Amino acid sequence: MSTKIYVGNLPYSVNDAILKSNFSEFGSVASAKIMMDRETGRSKGFAFVEMGSAEEAQAAITALNGMSVDGRAIVVNLAKPREEGRSSGGAREFRSSSRSNVGYGNDGYGGGSSY
Repeated sequence: MSTKIYVGNLPYSVNDAILKSNFSEFGSVASAKIMMDRETGRSKGFAFVEMGSAEEAQAAITALNGMSVDGRAIVVNLAKPREEGRSSGGAREFRSSSRSNVGYGNDGYGGGSSY
């Protein structure tokens, strides 16, 4: 069973191939993917690496967490599973059912003054 690792605070100079190469020193790497910004095409500064086993993942975490890469101390730890119900895209969802003062003229905002 593979184990997914989060790698953060990466310099923009690191690419998928470099990431895979560095983690392969600790075992088999199923995947190594740097997250990219859709609009700019630049690295977001973090990545996910999938190792072949939990032991290999732990060895990589122990050896690489806090290591300096191009002057930046990288963060390496087990990836947390995605939380259910979170919206994608980073935008927070607002639903009228969760807000009591939705509409015009409520709470002194909008039209419909009562004086």
